[in-house]
Amino acid sequence: MNKISVIILTKNEEKNIERALKSVQFCDEIIVVNDESTDGTINKILDFKFKTLNKSKIILLKKELKENFAEQRNWAMTKAKNEWILFLDADEEISLQLKNEIVEMVTTNSKKAYSLRRRDYFWGNELKYGEIKEANKKGIIRLIKKGIGKWVGTVHEEFIPNTIGMVGRVKGYINHYPHQTISEFISDINIYSTIRAKELYKNKVHSNIIQILFYPFGKFIYTYFFKLGFLDGAAGFAYAFIMSFHSFLVRTKLFQIQNTNENRL
Repeated sequence: MNKISVIILTKNEEKNIERALKSVQFCDEIIVVNDESTDGTINKILDFKFKTLNKSKIILLKKELKENFAEQRNWAMTKAKNEWILFLDADEEISLQLKNEIVEMVTTNSKKAYSLRRRDYFWGNELKYGEIKEANKKGIIRLIKKGIGKWVGTVHEEFIPNTIGMVGRVKGYINHYPHQTISEFISDINIYSTIRAKELYKNKVHSNIIQILFYPFGKFIYTYFFKLGFLDGAAGFAYAFIMSFHSFLVRTKLFQIQNTNENRL
């Protein structure tokens, strides 16, 4: 059987990291890249490693994120020693069905990359519509053969394979448990919107008062009504509303950068 390395990026994921680690014990190498966590994340990882029979397969690396998730993932890829690489976030877990499919896929070796579908849970409810619908239905590339492409994008990054047609799809899911409280959600989008605004400015994209006023409203209408976010109940409304606020923050921060020439947001 072909061996698998899993890469997990983490920062202050004390509540989630153990669940993620437990779900990838079937992998031959577990690489955790820590971005200067200040909570109990490191202790959780070390405790898990202490309880693991094959302690050498769990590798803890330290690297500051520097507002670029793609760069972090690409750097981590160079540290993996196995042919297959699985990417997992610290607030995710591999479901049992997906685990079995992954083992089968790397054995049959019919494709060089695979899109894995993702189930998002918010306020204890599975979200099926709105913002997350595409990841739920189509999946995102998370399992690859080493050297067949690279990650791009400072935030909301994606893997770009070198050749079209090399990507397969599976039935199983990654389970995703993002920002389980409103406070966590607001804190997260504040960080991500800053990174996104700087990325847009670097790419010579500009913002104006019209965009600041109408982009957030348009995004809410699109995700909550046209993408049926309302079918997810109160959780769907809260998710759509806060992600619309994220759009407001991105455009407002971009406007601030272009008018003050300062990256301090």
